[in-house]
Amino acid sequence: MIRDFDKPGNGSRRLFGEVLGTYLLVVAAAGADMVNTATRGGLGHTALVMAPALTIIAAVLFIGPVSGAHLNPVVTLAFALRRDFPWRRFPGYVLAQGAGAALAAATLVTLLGHQGNDGMTLPGAGFTDPQAFVVEVLLTAGLVSTVLGVASGAQNVGALSAFGVAAYVVTAGLWGGPVSGASMNPARTFGPDLLAGDFSRLWIYVAGPVTGSLLAVAIALVLRGKGGHAAAEKAAQGSLPN
Repeated sequence: MIRDFDKPGNGSRRLFGEVLGTYLLVVAAAGADMVNTATRGGLGHTALVMAPALTIIAAVLFIGPVSGAHLNPVVTLAFALRRDFPWRRFPGYVLAQGAGAALAAATLVTLLGHQGNDGMTLPGAGFTDPQAFVVEVLLTAGLVSTVLGVASGAQNVGALSAFGVAAYVVTAGLWGGPVSGASMNPARTFGPDLLAGDFSRLWIYVAGPVTGSLLAVAIALVLRGKGGHAAAEKAAQGSLPN
């Protein structure tokens, strides 16, 4: 019965949701890049941008009620800083997201072999590491602002939030992708980096998104005041009993 779907196992269900959702996101994002390499540009930039955005819509709709479908450590960080998500769950979510990303990268290399940079997020040709860092800050500030906005008590739009976030991901990828890869997500970058054994550029895709997330939290404070409202907590934590 539904009432038996209760507290002891729900923490594990939330973590599994984050593993699964991040896995699907990284399979789509890194996989599109690898297939594009294998087909010598057969997908094109627009498809590279659309693949993760469409996956986000699906993942938020079917995983959101379980875990909140963060799929990104800096989203979890922002929700925790806004007091919409308990800090005690923060380490588990970040580890689950990293595990999902690593499993996705391993799956892709197993299925497709080594293709180009194996889906790693890297600055685009002709752009420097500092340029990529600044773009990641800006892109992530916008992404996390969108996530916090559609989850807020004043503007919560329920299932439609998935489409708002996906729309931002498409916009960010279209202009920012050629500069930084438009990761906006340390887990998405970490998975392929781990399989490749190359962490030389990981700092860009950790420091940049973390800085952008902190900026988004500051923006939310100005726009909406303190967090901790019921609607935002439900969006951040899912609907399962605690």
